[in-house]
Amino acid sequence: MEDVLEVYKRPYDARRPLICMDELTRQLVADSREALPSRPGRPERFDYEYVRGGVADIFLFFEPLQGKRLLEVTDHRTRKDWANVMRKLSDAWYADAERIVVVCDNLNIHSPASFYAAFDPAEARRLVERFEFHFTPKHGSWLNMAEIELSVLSRQCLNRRIPDRETMAQETGAWTAQRNARVVKVDWQFTTADARTKLRHLYPKIDV
Repeated sequence: MEDVLEVYKRPYDARRPLICMDELTRQLVADSREALPSRPGRPERFDYEYVRGGVADIFLFFEPLQGKRLLEVTDHRTRKDWANVMRKLSDAWYADAERIVVVCDNLNIHSPASFYAAFDPAEARRLVERFEFHFTPKHGSWLNMAEIELSVLSRQCLNRRIPDRETMAQETGAWTAQRNARVVKVDWQFTTADARTKLRHLYPKIDV
């Protein structure tokens, strides 16, 4: 926990950008019948029945010091999916960075081993050296600022039926562009000192 909190205290450095990464899975749902349009005094109405269209996974990357977020929609959430999105983060989105500092939870796919599952050893090693990983502790994913962004995304964009991956990509892309244009940042106030005071029951007790 303190490792992540100390990373959040670092000043902005374009050569070593801080990126918070998280993902979520959403079921794709289409209407079984055409909705009834709204009219004065009556909102648009939808049938309670729906058609399932599988699932889509949303990988979200948030640069808190710049108020910038990037998003990728995939069909699955496997080691190879994560590795491919991370390579895009490295070579397309942050190609000019010397090294990318990444905060993420400790899900098993969030590991350098995933690069070796997806690419040949030389490419995997190259990508391992592109990143500096900092993992939130077990039951401590709330320390990841990307989780805040996913919560906002869920409330503002995903709180309705979305029928397919293409529509999901369009809708989340529009949300991302709008939020980036407003340069929305996170005013993070929780510090290591706060953790030692408020969460002291989680620290080991040492008798002296």
